[in-house]
Amino acid sequence: MIAVVSAAMSSCLPMLSRLAVIILAVSTVFAHSPKLFSQTPREWTEPFQPHRIIGNVYYVGSKDLAAFLITTPQGHILINSNLATSPQQIRKSVEQLGFRFTDIKILLISHGHIDHCAGSALIKQLTGAKYMVMDADVPAIEDGGKSDFQYGNSKDMLFPPTKVDRILRDGDEVKLGDIVMVAHLTAGHTKGCTTWTLKVKDGGKLYNVVIVGSPNVNPGYKLVNNAKYPQIAQDYERTFRTLNPLPCDVFLGAHGSYYGMMEKFARINSGSANPFIDPAGYKNYIADREQAFNAELKKQQTKGAM
Repeated sequence: MIAVVSAAMSSCLPMLSRLAVIILAVSTVFAHSPKLFSQTPREWTEPFQPHRIIGNVYYVGSKDLAAFLITTPQGHILINSNLATSPQQIRKSVEQLGFRFTDIKILLISHGHIDHCAGSALIKQLTGAKYMVMDADVPAIEDGGKSDFQYGNSKDMLFPPTKVDRILRDGDEVKLGDIVMVAHLTAGHTKGCTTWTLKVKDGGKLYNVVIVGSPNVNPGYKLVNNAKYPQIAQDYERTFRTLNPLPCDVFLGAHGSYYGMMEKFARINSGSANPFIDPAGYKNYIADREQAFNAELKKQQTKGAM
């Protein structure tokens, strides 16, 4: 989640109303804060109309917690299970699109925080899907968040432990039918935070789809002298080195607010080009988040030197 909506972020989404920006700013303050999590942002649970994004990539999440369905004749891939209460909403969205929930064969996540993985145990139980997680996030997934470097001691941030069926490493491919998903380690937000990429055909053209895990520094994160995560700053720096050169036509992310989902959805039937094709939005978002990280790192380094 984003702690602050900067001017650069606002410029990425010029058609968002001032009210929408304010709502985004308020919702992002709840970014995994143990003291505030009991006040779950409404946008995390409020249903949102499922829709096709491009090709065989569909949105099946809530108003802000993103979940994506990638369909194939051999079964489907689901990215993110969201909150423990989310599987019912995700199932309804999948079925509303005309697909069978039980045809989900593979379950992936963006990262091991309660708002993206707490529903995994139930989705595995309901579908029999194979759960595949980046190696550095596996301990937290399998102990229900207890080993998380930031939130392990907060009961509000724990979730049902879930057995991982395949441990992924940076650059691994996940294949189903003619779909090839590539797992990019983009650590910092969590130790195993993952950005997913795939190529999708639509209208005779091939598009690069990027689903950003999270490049954000949550409130309370220690980037300097972090005993539980000593290399956190270096991991964030590596993340931006990974994200910046990724070819991106279709920009998606773990939260709809990352890529202006609601504003873009409103333009789907406008007769113009597919609003989700947004390479400039991707570059602007990553640049904004890198600037925010560097500012926070400098702030903490300066404070530590005093």
